Formats: sequence, structure tokens, C-alpha cells
Amino acid sequence: MNRDHAHHGGPGAAHGGHHGHEHDPAHGTDRPTPQHDHGSGSDHAGRHAHMVADFRRRFWVSLVLSVPVVALAPMIQSWLGLRDALCFPGDGYLQFAFATAVYFYGGWPFLQGFLSELKKRQPGMMTLIALAISVAYFYSSAVAFGVRGEVFFWELATLIDIMLLGHWIEMRSVLGASAALESLVRLMPAEAHLVVDGNTREVPVADLSRGDRVLVKPGEKVPTDGTIVEGRSSVNESMLTGESRPVEKGEGDLVIGGSVNGEAAFTVEVSKTGDETYLAQVIDLVRKAQESRSRTQDLANRAALVLTVVALSVGVATLATWLALGRDFAYALERTVTVMVIACPHALGLAVPLVVAVSTAISAGSGLLIRDRSAFEAARGLDAIVFDKTGTLTEGRFGVTDVVPLADLDETQVLRLAAAIEGQSEHPIAAGVVRSAKDRGIEPPAAKEFRAIPGMGAEARVGGTIVHVVSPGYLKNAKVDVTDERVQKAAADGKTVVYVLSNGRLVGAIALADVIRPESRAAIDRLKAMGVRVMMLTGDAKPVADWVSRELGLDEVFAQVLPEQKAEKIREVQARGLTVAMTGDGVNDAPALTQADVGIAVGAGTDVAIESADIVLVRSDPRDVTAIVDLARATYRKMVQNLWWAAGYNIVAIPLAAGALYPLGIVLSPAAGAVLMSVSTVIVSINARLLRVRRDEPGKAPAKDAHAA
Repeated sequence: MNRDHAHHGGPGAAHGGHHGHEHDPAHGTDRPTPQHDHGSGSDHAGRHAHMVADFRRRFWVSLVLSVPVVALAPMIQSWLGLRDALCFPGDGYLQFAFATAVYFYGGWPFLQGFLSELKKRQPGMMTLIALAISVAYFYSSAVAFGVRGEVFFWELATLIDIMLLGHWIEMRSVLGASAALESLVRLMPAEAHLVVDGNTREVPVADLSRGDRVLVKPGEKVPTDGTIVEGRSSVNESMLTGESRPVEKGEGDLVIGGSVNGEAAFTVEVSKTGDETYLAQVIDLVRKAQESRSRTQDLANRAALVLTVVALSVGVATLATWLALGRDFAYALERTVTVMVIACPHALGLAVPLVVAVSTAISAGSGLLIRDRSAFEAARGLDAIVFDKTGTLTEGRFGVTDVVPLADLDETQVLRLAAAIEGQSEHPIAAGVVRSAKDRGIEPPAAKEFRAIPGMGAEARVGGTIVHVVSPGYLKNAKVDVTDERVQKAAADGKTVVYVLSNGRLVGAIALADVIRPESRAAIDRLKAMGVRVMMLTGDAKPVADWVSRELGLDEVFAQVLPEQKAEKIREVQARGLTVAMTGDGVNDAPALTQADVGIAVGAGTDVAIESADIVLVRSDPRDVTAIVDLARATYRKMVQNLWWAAGYNIVAIPLAAGALYPLGIVLSPAAGAVLMSVSTVIVSINARLLRVRRDEPGKAPAKDAHAA
């Protein structure tokens, strides 16, 4: 494979907290240890919700404790003109007591995070916060007990309050971004109606085995993957595949565990249980995608580490510079604290993981399953997409493309006669003729005395007429020439042509070919509008490939390619310097899917665990390929925007915090620095969530919770 498939990194989507969690210094937060078992999703959510509640509680308690700290601050009293009213003997000790409570209770997550970073020798955002609040606290405490200087207790309290508030808001955003995964976990019902000897009894879904039969009543969820053996109904699969309309299902049709039954009961024979089921595989793919490391995320983490070093260096330099300029230690320390506070890379560490979490949730809810984040990111820069033909751009079954009357009958009459004969045959061509007649609303008459002509076709009596539906070989043996240009063109296009005879007289020709999916045209047009070259790879003969190419307006076609040659064709396209995606069914296209920069398996149905593909599309809809490209581009734009929001403000804020514009009377206090940092973090969180606000149209990843552009 010519790309890095390393996706063993931690889940960038989970941030904050400190209770029994692994600390992530690159992101500047503690994060839950990854859980890989399918049943852990709700536990993961519960722990994360507990962490959110913990930060919320610490924020409110610290806010209440901060009120007397701020009220007893000499600077605040002077601003409010209440110095005489609020000043009393021992007020400094009382302020110290409340500030101590805020420092140890409200600041505990940051202090614990600092110790974790120190242990790993990877200083990050927690180091900066811990240093800032600790320097302010211990220096102010020394002043409170007699050392000459100025106390910073009120700045310390407001800084901790703002940091706790920022963490609380961020973690709520992260929890919301993971909602799609948790909703998938909740889709499965707990119990099923097991059918035994005609009677039903309630059993836990976990106790079902392959071959069991379960009854699914109207409005209930299908308990596990299986095949309908009795009954017919419509099934809502929207939460699983993104298909908005209910799908009609009858005997022999597959149903997916977690989908919702419509108006009638049916019986399902269980085919998959536990980790084998579609939903379990989807949950596993989503979790792996959330845990995989993106290249942009690694860049953000490296930038956060650099920013940590820069902040510490600038902080020390600020302290030394102001002392060298003759300012007192209290002022120099205030500048240093402000520099370290405003340079905290928390928003930077959150910028990419939040977007990853939101885009993964969007894709999972739309039937676009990302197995490799780096390949998904590469999709934004695709130069060419190579489609397999059969089953991808086409439906993989015969359908009528042309009906050519050759006598005094019209198209409907010709197809009507042919369908009457073919309705009694099991041949794929016969099935294509019958299906096309039905699609056109043609009701074929009854045929009697049916007889197959080996290798040539079939005949039967329709009314008082003997009708033949035969191959070109039959006409050749009968020395009947067909000179109609329409028929010759259909044959030249590689289509299969059958002929209809009535009482021995040639009355029409019917051309059949692998049916082109109606969605394929929209997908190709959209991709070309996006500047992507569209190619097709097929083992079919060149005339067939050329016909499909003309119908869809493809840029290039590779015909008569054997399965083992497909990967070589992908290499040829890559050798032109193009970034290439291969789109196929994931089975005979496996080598090509692996060779491509991005491997996309289309129409996987319930077989989602295709090891050769980077991205699995649940539906057999080529438009979902355009949705992947569009979502990849939108995701990258959000990442870049967030990185600028998270780090760009430091270009201006750090010099201001250091006091570069002091001659102009512009300085930033520690509290103001904390406000700016938190505002940046909140903007990053909101901007990531805005990725959900997408137009619901072909070529766009359909958003289930937003329809405004």
C-alpha cells in the first residue's frame, strides 16, 4: 500500500476531565482510555457525561467562592469606590482563605494535568495553566503574610473560573459530537420475540443464535441481521444507511438489526449475531475512525508543543525584560502570568479533534463509513476517481435499453409480445425483458405451449399467434438479414440484441445491456464540476465500455481489464502524478482498492468489514462518492479555520500580554488574557459544530439535524 495506515492514536474527540483517565498532553486535556469492545459505548458516554458534570460543579462552586475574593480585592474596591466600606482588619487573610479554596478545588484538574504532563516529560497546556495560577497564588500568599508586593488573588480566581467555564463548554461540545456513535449503540433492542414451534417468547437479543427465527411486530426494531422468511412490510433504515424512504422488504430480503419495521409483522431468520452484525461493525468502524490519527491533527499537536515552549520562553523573557527596565517584581510577574495564560494551546489541541468527531458523526449517520482518517483527508485533493463498472456505475443486471419495431407494430406491442414469452423463462435476459415491461406498465398476455429453443431462444403461442424471441444465431440459420441501422448500432455498442418474430415474420428487435444506475449521471456530473477526472475500469468488451462512457460522459475508460490487472491500471494513473481513488465492490476490486490513494467500497450492504477499502459506502449510490469528496473538503476547511482561530490570535495576543504596546497605554491583565483564550476556544468549538450545517442535496453529505446552508 502506498499510504500510511497508522490509526492507533488516541481518540482526539474526547477531552477534559481527570477522574481515572489517561492524560493527553498534546491536546492539553485528560481523555478517556479508548474502549474497543462494542458494549462500552454507553459506559464511555457515561464517564464523559460525569466529567462534564464535574467541571460544571467545580465552575459553580468556584464562582461562588470567587465573589468574596473579588469583593476584598483592593483594586476592585478602588474601582467601585467602596474601599472604605469593604476594608476591615484581617480582610487580607479572609481573601487568602477563599482564594486558597478556589485554587485547590477549582484548579485541581489543571494541577493534576500538570503532574501528568511532567511525569511524561511532555509539557502542554495544563503546564501553562498550572504555572500561571501557581505563580499567582504562591506569590500573592507571600504578600498576604508580609512580603512586600501586590496580591493577584482576584485575577487568580477569575482565571480559574474562566478556564473551568471554557472546559465545561468544550466538553459539552465534544459529548454532542459523539452523539451519533452513542445513538447507534442505542439502536439495538434489548429483547426479541423468539418463535419456537409456532409460539413466541421473549428472550434477550444476546441469547439469539444463527438459524433462530424471531417475530418483528409493526413499529418494532429488528433485533439482529437476518432474512425475512415470512411476511412483507416496509422497513425504515434511515439511521443505519442514510436512506430517507422506507424500503419494501419481503420473503428472501435481508434486514439489518436496528432498522424499524413499518406497517406489518414479519418473521426473520437470524443470520448474524453479536460482533458479526452490521451495526456492531459500523460502531467498530466509527470508533476506530474517531481514534485514528489524522495528519492535520498531528500537525496541530506539534504546534501546541512548540507554542508551549514559546510561551514559557516568552514568559521568562518578559519577566527578565520588565525587571531590567526597572519595573517592580509585581508588575513583571503580572505580565509573565498574562503571557502564559493567553498562550495556552488548549484551543489549538481541540481544533482538529472536534472537527474529526463531528465529521465522523456526520459520515456515520449518512452511511459513509470511514476506516482510515488519513485516506479520508486525502480525498479532498483527489485528481481522479476510477469507478468499477458492474455493480458500481451499473446495477449488474440486464435491462432493456432499446426497442426497435421492424414491422407494423410499435415499441409497446413488440415488448408486450416478448414479455409474454420471456415470462416463462429463468434466463437473465428473459428476466430483463419482463422487468422492463413491468417498469413501463405493460401487462403481457398469457402464453401457451412454451418451448425453449436450446441456445437460440424460446417460442410460444400468444392468442392465435406463434411468437419467437430468438438470438442473432437463429436469424442467421434462417437466413434472415437485419439491415436496420438502429439494430446495427446497438450491436456495435456491445449490447445484447434479441429478435421478436410473429408467425415467422420479423417484427422487432430488443437491445439489452447492464442497466446504468440513474444516480451515476448525477454523480459523474458533480465530480467533474468539482474538478475531478472520472474514469472507468471494466472487464467488459470495449464496445460495451465505450457505450457506458458516452452515456455518462466519462473522461477515460479502461476496458477488457482482468481483476489481477486492475491494480496495475491504478498504478499507471498514479504515475501521471495524479492522486487517485478507486471505487468498486470491494471483492474482486480488492487489489485496486488497496493500490489507490483512497479505496472506496460502494454498495457494501451489510458486508461492511471490507479490509481492502479505506471508506465503505453502505448504499449502492455513486452520489455518495461525491459526498465523501465534498465532506473531506469541508472538513479540511473547518480544520484550517479552527487552527487559525486557535493559534492565529496568539500572534497579536502574546505581544500584548508581554506589554509590547505599554507605551500606548495598552496592556492585558491576566483575567483579560483568560477571557481572550476562552473566547478562542469557544469559537473553535462552535465552528466545528457548524460543519453539520450542510445542504441536503446530491453530492453533499446529508445532514440529519440541519438543513440550512
